[in-house]
Amino acid sequence: MTTSKRVAFIGLGVMGFPMARHLSTAGHDVVVYNRTSEKAEAWVGEHVGSVALTPHKAAERADIVFICVGNDDDVRSVVLGDEGALGAMAPGSMIVDHTTASATLAIELSQLCAQRDVGFIDAPISGGQAGAENGALTVMCGGEERWFEVAKPVIAAYSQACNLIGSSGAGQLTKMVNQICIAGLLQGLSEALEFGRRSGLNLDLVLETISKGAAGSWQMENRGSTMIRDQFDFGFAVDWMRKDLGIVIEEAQRLGTSVGVTEMVDSYYEEVQAAGGGRWDTSSLITRLR
Repeated sequence: MTTSKRVAFIGLGVMGFPMARHLSTAGHDVVVYNRTSEKAEAWVGEHVGSVALTPHKAAERADIVFICVGNDDDVRSVVLGDEGALGAMAPGSMIVDHTTASATLAIELSQLCAQRDVGFIDAPISGGQAGAENGALTVMCGGEERWFEVAKPVIAAYSQACNLIGSSGAGQLTKMVNQICIAGLLQGLSEALEFGRRSGLNLDLVLETISKGAAGSWQMENRGSTMIRDQFDFGFAVDWMRKDLGIVIEEAQRLGTSVGVTEMVDSYYEEVQAAGGGRWDTSSLITRLR
């Protein structure tokens, strides 16, 4: 049985809200902070825990500070500065950052944390809103093994898989690999379904058949039937995917490697945004083919 920890959870969006719930349900002492305080108040209205008015206050007694916010700037704002979490953290405590952010930021923050004997794990997640709600996320981590071993049993409250990939930044780089794969898969699936529609095929039967073969994927199993019904309200928005792909493209330029398909799909998502679909699920990529 996992030993109960004092934890802070910073960022109660569509992912963070249920993730914090799983921590509370698992018996951890949870303090939550959200930039919009109403969301934090709503969380404690439903779950066992307390509210902090700043990241600094949230982190004061925490063994582990979990972060799940929007981007690099958001992470810096809740970690650093007078009201940031790091300034309140005791030696031996740690930060687990679930934000999808840059590997450069992960390395920067791990070094700043080390100066205070505070651990840092970059731990981006995959599995979408449903994975967060069901406690079945995949977590890809970068950092030192000693800190990872402390965090892993706590992360188990909302994950089905949690692996240490390498040193600081490796978690974020793995998430970039993940998003490259998803972008290509969704474009291929979009083209295939539109091809099938124009051919007059029964797409439900097509999906039932080919999903059991070599073409099968998580995206096909979980999004194929909703794509053909123009249902795009599943939590992970096009706006966020474009943020993630921007990080991928910038890192690829730094590495000197080609991500031509990813760049193409990113431009297609830009078209979806222009058509008003910025908050649609990423499977809405199919709409631009109609």
